[in-house]
Amino acid sequence: MRPAPVRLDEVSKAIITQLQQDGRRSYGAIGKAVGLSEAAVRQRVQRLTDAGVMQIVAVTDPLQVGFPRAAMLGIKVDVDVETVADALGAMAEVDYLVICAGGFDLMAEVVAEDDDHLLELVNRRIRSCPGVISIDTFVYLKLRKQIYSWGTR
Repeated sequence: MRPAPVRLDEVSKAIITQLQQDGRRSYGAIGKAVGLSEAAVRQRVQRLTDAGVMQIVAVTDPLQVGFPRAAMLGIKVDVDVETVADALGAMAEVDYLVICAGGFDLMAEVVAEDDDHLLELVNRRIRSCPGVISIDTFVYLKLRKQIYSWGTR
């Protein structure tokens, strides 16, 4: 059973927005911006992270760290989709994975060192997963927009 979604008040949304703008912003600076003490911000951030509402992480640019090839894969399966999702989720190159409805059962974003690495990943590793029946590969040519402001608008 899925847990009930967490209801965010305007102050929690404002704290999240502050951290989305700069994940290293101090609790004191956030407190000034949202009208709370540093301790109150620290407690709210802890509750939000403990509840799984958010994570504070470093986001890298794959191009700058040796992964110039990225693609979105549309994957169809003929077995239990969660079994295939577990196998793909264990692959280091898969950085985003969703079970979806529509033309594909899974959408996976992958990063690779070059075209040969992408070919090896798609053709030898993912295509050989039991139950995978087809893969459509959408190679990224240029990243135009990437945001992390979900849930605060």
